Amino acid sequence: MNLFDVYSLWEIEPVRAKGCHVWDSEGTEYLDLYGGHAVISVGHSHPHYVKAVQDQVEKIGFYSNSVQNSLQQGLADKLGEQSGYPAHSLFLCNSGAEANENALKLASFHTGKKRVIAFNGAFHGRTSGAVAVTENPSIQAPFNRGHEVTFVPLNDIEAVKTEIEKDDVAAVIIEGIQGVAGIYTPENLFLQQLASLCNQHNVVLILDEIQSGYGRSGQFFAHQSAGILPDLITMAKGMGNGFPIGGLLISPEFEAKKGMLGTTFGGNHLACAAAIAVLDILKEESLVKNAEEMGNYLQQELSKIAAITEIRGRGLMLGVEFLPEFATVRNRLLFESRIFTGGAKNNVMRLLPPLSISKEEIDTFITELKKKMI
Repeated sequence: MNLFDVYSLWEIEPVRAKGCHVWDSEGTEYLDLYGGHAVISVGHSHPHYVKAVQDQVEKIGFYSNSVQNSLQQGLADKLGEQSGYPAHSLFLCNSGAEANENALKLASFHTGKKRVIAFNGAFHGRTSGAVAVTENPSIQAPFNRGHEVTFVPLNDIEAVKTEIEKDDVAAVIIEGIQGVAGIYTPENLFLQQLASLCNQHNVVLILDEIQSGYGRSGQFFAHQSAGILPDLITMAKGMGNGFPIGGLLISPEFEAKKGMLGTTFGGNHLACAAAIAVLDILKEESLVKNAEEMGNYLQQELSKIAAITEIRGRGLMLGVEFLPEFATVRNRLLFESRIFTGGAKNNVMRLLPPLSISKEEIDTFITELKKKMI
């Protein structure tokens, strides 16, 4: 049997990893500044994380949601404390796309409406509902699933207002920082105006923090710089440091009813053990603060390179735009300097390293990047 060939793959097979470093099957060491699409939050193979998952495997790896699982409440308690949302409720699922799908369902249940406003460049996942609010025409059309979606420009409050005043909008969904589009950040004033507009018109505000959450921006959630309180917040990626898990934070305004949401694997014992370990490490090692400090240092050093035309984002979620003639720099860093980075467009590099990255590791990256700019 062959694999269904939908991914473009590098001929590199990682077999071991630690901290911000990865080794391939040939024994070659790489510096990881991408973390598997921002999945690695506390570093590869952190000993506390590994022990927590191994201990849970020895007890019970998985059982369905038909029985009590005290790990779920333990996770909710720690998450409420560290995120600043102790009054919200937590629904656990398996991925960011599933979190967004459930958020859209809740918005429709809550308002009785179906139309959704999303933003140009949005990427909210690959379930049918999440694809519908993703601005990618090549995959969007077959998967509308009942949601009429209107795309408007990011940071254009008048465009949002025009649509909301038609009185048929269930939700506005927006990323804390747009990732796949190339790292574009909503302005704080725009988020404040957006929250106010949604509140006035009984429209559910969904903050997609799947990539930008869990400390990556230098705050627990990227939207917190604007001082707003969304109705629903979706999470995944860094939540499990590589173990599949997603979640949805739900405002007290929403009433839970038996059977309204469901999942087979969501909130399983192993996933909860992994997610609790991540929160322990984030707190004990002050990794949210480290993301802010190392992100500032990284931006400072990048700004000294003349071939870089723009640096976008915050913390350790940065988009670095180069002059067009340096479009091959990512491949050169990978194959010549052994450094993983991400991309958005040909001349945009995405930097999403583990939040544990050090100044010395950033210096290594900057030194190699400068060599490629000559």
